[in-house]
Amino acid sequence: MFRVKKSALIAASILIFAAGLWLFLRAIYYPPIIMYHSVNPPASYNMPMLTVSPRTFEKQMRFLREHNYNVITLEALANLIKEKKRIPPKTLTITLDDGYRDNYIHAFPILEKYQIPATIFVIINEVGRAQGDRLSWEEIKEMQDSGLVTFGSHTLSPEPLVNMRSDSLVKSQIFDSKKILEAKLARPVNCFSYPEGLLNTRIKRLVQEAGYKVAVSTRPGRQYYNNDIFVLRRLRISEKAGNLFIFWFETSGYYTFFKQRKHR
Repeated sequence: MFRVKKSALIAASILIFAAGLWLFLRAIYYPPIIMYHSVNPPASYNMPMLTVSPRTFEKQMRFLREHNYNVITLEALANLIKEKKRIPPKTLTITLDDGYRDNYIHAFPILEKYQIPATIFVIINEVGRAQGDRLSWEEIKEMQDSGLVTFGSHTLSPEPLVNMRSDSLVKSQIFDSKKILEAKLARPVNCFSYPEGLLNTRIKRLVQEAGYKVAVSTRPGRQYYNNDIFVLRRLRISEKAGNLFIFWFETSGYYTFFKQRKHR
């Protein structure tokens, strides 16, 4: 009789532990929004922390496809969060910042190969610039017409909005970049990326007033909730995530929780 009671107690303890672990994992889960910048061969690196090689990028996209990740657009993810709908397991969103031309040369063919959607945030005043290192309007339109790539605003210039003292200048960066992009693409632009991931309450309010549906950051601060679709947190992916175990952990949905604890 004692053995039976002991076994029942052990079984009950295991069930309680499993239930507690499940509730904990559910509470800390945050659907990963991963962020790239430049996708370029190593010989071309001039900013290694913001660059992944085409080889690494393809390994990662193949990993997502082969392991049946639910890769959705940023807008689709924002809608799930806004409507408080259940987010399917292994859901993930891909974004790229600044509008580097290598996104068209190297990343776009890989996205097409694996039929993976992505959102690219462009700096309007840098589109087609003379250095030839940014996307042209023709390349942007071709990528948009594929149905895989959505374009969003990264403002008119790369200067962080928090550094601008003039309200009218901040408003122009947010509102005018949207208008120009919509005129060029002949469709609504609903996604916004804060330059260098920095914002404050005033800037966030202007983004909402401009008519965007979702905005992303990298370091919004603890005052914003994880379910705030105008301050969605992203994870920067670097070349070290060519190690697919690292990439798996970073895209697990739990990495954000541990990263936040680390930086406290």
